[in-house]
Amino acid sequence: MLGAAHARRAAPAAGDPAVRSWRLTRPLDLVLTLGPLRHGTGDPTIRLSPGAAWRATRTPDGPATERAELRDDVVRVAAWGPGAGWALEAAPDLLGEADDASAFTPRRPLLAALHRRMPGLRLGRSRAVVEALVPAILEQKVTGIEARAAYRLLLRTRGEPAPGPGAALGLRVPPSAAELAGLPSYALHPLGLERRRAETLRRSCARADRLESLLALAPAEARGRLMALPGIGPWTAAEVGLRAFGDADAVSVGDAHLPDLVGWLLAGEPRGDDARMLELLAPWAGQRARVIRLLEACGLREPRFGPRLAARRIARL
Repeated sequence: MLGAAHARRAAPAAGDPAVRSWRLTRPLDLVLTLGPLRHGTGDPTIRLSPGAAWRATRTPDGPATERAELRDDVVRVAAWGPGAGWALEAAPDLLGEADDASAFTPRRPLLAALHRRMPGLRLGRSRAVVEALVPAILEQKVTGIEARAAYRLLLRTRGEPAPGPGAALGLRVPPSAAELAGLPSYALHPLGLERRRAETLRRSCARADRLESLLALAPAEARGRLMALPGIGPWTAAEVGLRAFGDADAVSVGDAHLPDLVGWLLAGEPRGDDARMLELLAPWAGQRARVIRLLEACGLREPRFGPRLAARRIARL
């Protein structure tokens, strides 16, 4: 429930923002909650700090810049652009107001300590399926460095400056699904995308309306529908589920590093695989994404053995 919520839904006039604010009834950490939406520190769609967060997004009503600010126990969200009204209506979901952690029982001393240390970590729901899907497709089967560089280049070449003060901050709005669907595969080659990922991106964006309608489904069912698309497997569906649906049980099976992290922090095992990770997470069925977010945010890491995965050249793919 929102306490003392006040909103002006109309699009802002003469550069003034539309504003919505409400009183928090439990802690909120902007960096921890919105962190999954940032794809690398150079992501031009988002700027995060403990007291305020800026985000550029493409809503069903058009581009928007939004700024969430914490002052004591009040969160104030301002928005600019054609999509300002939509962004304000969706802001409580984005900031995890609907996230229910009451079913989460830490059980392990480490998780209990992390849960106490990070009470403001929430699982937000962006309601932007394609916006979450595009960077997830770029991240398939490549290194993080490659994927983040590709996403920055996509935003620089196909995105647009964010409305209002977002442009002065260097924020950029992601390209529309229609634009991406209409690109030939070779136009995505400069991003480092081989034909398989390029076709997955184009096909998915061509089905944007159907994908956005998945928001009406339960998260598990929505993930299943996503995986019915060619090129979308469990890893990609879970990445989208966490961000767009606020899915508290999303597990990115197939991740190169996550099984090692979970195995090390929950069982002291320096190396793991998907089967072992799922076994270790089983006691938290329904809340496995929350466990993973706590482990990822704690700063502890599994031991490193051997070199990192080398970047690959697109000509070899």
